[in-house]
Amino acid sequence: MTSVLRAPSRPHRRPRRRRAVAALTALTAVALTLLPAAPAGAAARSAAPPGGFDQRVLFSAAQGPGYACFRIPALVRSVRGTLLAFAEGRAHDCGDAGDIDHVLKRSTDGGRTWGPLQVATEGGGDTHGNPAPVVDRRTGRIVLAETYNKGRADGLSCATPCERTPHLQYSDDDGATWSAPRDLTRALRPAGWNSWYATGPVHGIQLTRGHHAGRLVLGVNAESYAGGRVTANHAALVHSDDGGTTWRLGAVDTWPVAADGTFHQKPSEMTLLERADGSVYVNAREQDGTDLGNRTEAVSRDGGASFAHPFRTLPGFLAPMVQASTLRLPTAGGGSRTLLAAPADPDRRRAMTIRSSYDEGRTWEEADRGARVTGDWSGYSDPVTISPGLTGLFYEAGAADARDEMRFARFTDAWLGPRRGPGPTTPDRAPGARPATVLGGARATPGVLGRALAFDGADDAVQVPFRASLALGDAPFTCALWFRYDATGGEQPLLWTGGSGSRSPQVTLVGDPAHGRITATLTTVAGAAPPVTTELSTAGAYNDGRWHLLALRRTGGRLLLTVDATATTAAPDVPGSVSRGSAFGVRLGERLDGRARFTGALDETVVLGRALSDADLTALHATGRTPAGPVVLRLGLDRVTTP
Repeated sequence: MTSVLRAPSRPHRRPRRRRAVAALTALTAVALTLLPAAPAGAAARSAAPPGGFDQRVLFSAAQGPGYACFRIPALVRSVRGTLLAFAEGRAHDCGDAGDIDHVLKRSTDGGRTWGPLQVATEGGGDTHGNPAPVVDRRTGRIVLAETYNKGRADGLSCATPCERTPHLQYSDDDGATWSAPRDLTRALRPAGWNSWYATGPVHGIQLTRGHHAGRLVLGVNAESYAGGRVTANHAALVHSDDGGTTWRLGAVDTWPVAADGTFHQKPSEMTLLERADGSVYVNAREQDGTDLGNRTEAVSRDGGASFAHPFRTLPGFLAPMVQASTLRLPTAGGGSRTLLAAPADPDRRRAMTIRSSYDEGRTWEEADRGARVTGDWSGYSDPVTISPGLTGLFYEAGAADARDEMRFARFTDAWLGPRRGPGPTTPDRAPGARPATVLGGARATPGVLGRALAFDGADDAVQVPFRASLALGDAPFTCALWFRYDATGGEQPLLWTGGSGSRSPQVTLVGDPAHGRITATLTTVAGAAPPVTTELSTAGAYNDGRWHLLALRRTGGRLLLTVDATATTAAPDVPGSVSRGSAFGVRLGERLDGRARFTGALDETVVLGRALSDADLTALHATGRTPAGPVVLRLGLDRVTTP
């Protein structure tokens, strides 16, 4: 969606950046020795909001004359308890490569009130962005890493290759004043990283355990360019053992880009946390690679010096391509709760949600079990612990566009809610499959052979946990299911497998009673070519309240959509994979993005790794028994088990 940007209320006049007045503080401690905690009154000043949640607009064009747009949040808490919210102040438009200042606001009362906008460094026509702050708790110094490039006035992105350089500033007075920036290119950008470079954007961490206690660690990503094209992507950690005075390049994970432009992964915009065992968990944005998933992760077990394994995608983690952020919260009894903030819609930057992990990021709860911050458009984010039991989240949001404003939310552990136990399940009889989750209270109803499952169109669905065998790729397949409904309008999703949106590989079966049809949609990707979509429809909606068998087959260069083993619609196949890249999920009774749900009933649903013959379909329709074949999915929907 394109927003209409609001012009500044008066000619562009940005606050003059105040020069630093504090001198460098020598670092003499080897072990991590924390400065005194925040003043005793700080906890009272940051008292929990009524109801456990509140939020306010922190940056917007209307509140920041001289700027057309604010983006890219980063948030830290100083050793004195001051919150510092950093952003890019974009002077003329929301473009990524224009005249951009580094700006911030400060709060000394736990986010209840905020001071005026300050400028840490002016772009002066160039781009000063990608804030990545980190606090040295031995000295109190606040270190701000950032990336510069030459600005442009046409609103377009930086041309490829883009010359971008890392810089660093610091503050020794709780963010009131800032040092002059210094260039870190020689230390942190190898010569071959010549196409793109970016710090953060999100807060870095200071290690507190083990041999590297006291080390500052930040994430960066870069690209290499040669022969007229991008040749590799680099995800890296950089670290400092002297409070930010000197920096070294540490862990690097490089992914080559093939001559045709395809690549497996492109980790970027990394968010970090320290686990209880001292290892560093890294969760990153993944964009346009061939591996399944929009998020990817890695671990460093040596203080950020190297990665224990290459990045691995999280196929079942439903989120769009976007920066996300993590925070580890201590809990009673020595346990922990790890939060990840990201939009929950797998296709669009919408519905900011806090998801929890109770094993430090090894597994994550589904988005429907998370805490919804907003249903509005939303994008980048950064969380911080304000005080025990109280967390802050600085994030992009807007009613019309995620770039409209930047909000600061405060919420309690109680608002997040307790850890939820497993929900009702129904068996998946495919080899090696775990049970599927039954959402919303879908209930039993008489079916074709026995019992089936009725969906109310409000919140009912069946959610299949991810496993690699669900990805159908470019091979032949059959999706077959029994359905019954009498709805006369609305989108009626029957089966959804793959991603969501016009550019994500997927296979969908959806009733469309208002137009008298059932549609099957395939979106495929082959090589570096853009996605291709084809759609075929039945001659009727079959919304007569009776049971019908629907089957979609991919075979011999054709797609066949058949109802009751007799009425078939055919269309040419679209070559390519129906399950490559992007988020991936399998749902019965709802769209993957949750924007439509089915009102009716479903019975035996199967996905096979081969195309059934006409005779197979006739036998299936006559007996209700699934033919032999590589079984990818088999949901009888005849039994629901409640823990």
